[in-house]
Amino acid sequence: MFPKLCRPLSSINFRTVKCFCKPRQLNKYYNIIARANSSASSSFLCDKNVIFVAGLGDIGLDTSKELLKRDLKNLVILDRIDKPELVCELKELNPKTKVTFMPYDVTVPIAESKKLLKKIFDKLKCVDILINGAGILDDHKIEATIAVNYTGLVNTTTAIMDFWDIRKGGPGGIICNIGSVTGFNPITQVPVYSGSKAAVVNFTSSLAKLAHITGVTAYTVNPGITRTSLVAKFNSWLDVEPDVAELLLEHPTQSTKECAASFVKAIEKNKNGGLWFLDQGILEDIKWDKHWDPCI
Repeated sequence: MFPKLCRPLSSINFRTVKCFCKPRQLNKYYNIIARANSSASSSFLCDKNVIFVAGLGDIGLDTSKELLKRDLKNLVILDRIDKPELVCELKELNPKTKVTFMPYDVTVPIAESKKLLKKIFDKLKCVDILINGAGILDDHKIEATIAVNYTGLVNTTTAIMDFWDIRKGGPGGIICNIGSVTGFNPITQVPVYSGSKAAVVNFTSSLAKLAHITGVTAYTVNPGITRTSLVAKFNSWLDVEPDVAELLLEHPTQSTKECAASFVKAIEKNKNGGLWFLDQGILEDIKWDKHWDPCI
């Protein structure tokens, strides 16, 4: 019996965990048979309800298409881009999946995010996965870069905790945050962008380690340089390198389709705390060296 109760957090489906008033005592009260989610299988996404923030962007659109191959139950796309033709295209790809579009700006106050999420939860009753994918690349726009790439992601994540947190009687859930390889090693000419992505990696790592308290697991997918409109032309900080985009694209890159294929494979692996590296067809879970431990 006991080996079944000692599975790592990455393999526990918190929807099957009986919730108690004191989450830290869950180990004492487990009376469930945990179902492993960590194996890579296309069946993992079948019949799931997924919210995808920025699911119509360059990487987002191809990832949405890839997700629809997995027979989701619902794909709810939240995006500031309003392109009905793209939504229609997605709907036609797989009639088994209901695709819904709702306008959303991640920079709105957290109260607005909660209102929108309540509408979604009222309609679907449950949501399995939240993908936070909004991002901009322009180090001339310092406030906007931080607001979209980091603050908006944190606020959306915080807002969904009202519906998922096991301490509030929620079922738990899965957070997939889109970071970047610049969160590991920066592009020095764009320190604002790189810093925002490093913040995403650190924030998500913390979420993963809090899963035993909240019931919400988390991981990041971190694409390498991908040929998108963001990368085609962007500004460096204080114009330290005006040709940064051109110089960057002289080196090997990946297409949005290659990125999307690895992206969905990482979602299927569903590894709590995963730091997924996605570049040129390579999918790898980065091992982060620990140089300091708060010991709490």
